[in-house]
Parts: sequence; C-alpha cells; structure tokens
Amino acid sequence: MRLGQKVRVCQIRDRFSGALSDKLGEMGTIQEFKMTDGSGIGAVVTFNDKTSSWFFEDELETGRR
Repeated sequence: MRLGQKVRVCQIRDRFSGALSDKLGEMGTIQEFKMTDGSGIGAVVTFNDKTSSWFFEDELETGRR
C-alpha cells in the first residue's frame, strides 16, 4: 500500500460503530499511515464524503492480488 492509493474497505475487525459500518465496501484514498497498537501499521483512509478513519491493512483491498 502507498499514499494516494485507492482502496476498498473489505472488513472491519473491531471499533464497529454505525458510521464506520457504512464504509464497508466503499472506496477511499490512503492519506497517511500510523502505528495502531504497537504491533502494526494502519492506514488513514479519506472517502468521497470528506470523512476519514483508520483501518488495519487486512481490512483494506488494493485491487492487487
């Protein structure tokens, strides 16, 4: 994954709120990376409606297999 890349939210492991669940299946753009819980790196994704949230890498699909 890289900055500016388009990704799709394919799953949400935890942090499951109503607003976040609406993003399941949506496409967004990676804006930055951040440490999640000391054991991995997450991606901050911005969507067309100008909202953003962070996701674990395995929650996102890049279109590459």
